[in-house]
Amino acid sequence: MANHKSSLKRIRQEEKRRLHNRYYAKTMRNAVRKLRATSEKAAAIAMYPGVAKMLDKLAKTHVIHKNKANNLKSKLALHVNKLA
Repeated sequence: MANHKSSLKRIRQEEKRRLHNRYYAKTMRNAVRKLRATSEKAAAIAMYPGVAKMLDKLAKTHVIHKNKANNLKSKLALHVNKLA
């Protein structure tokens, strides 16, 4: 157990931040999954900018790594372009 007030505060802050990051990471994974499951080109094209924006925001705030965000955006763009 922590001995200093600042340590206790840091523990509280980290727990809050961890839950916040987990929520947004899960939301992002669900959005990516939903876009990959879409088989209609028009719907996928409409969804892609929102998902890409979400990935960029999470990379900017260090919830996910910037390379992971770029890799996901690239794969999703390929998926959207392949749809007939």
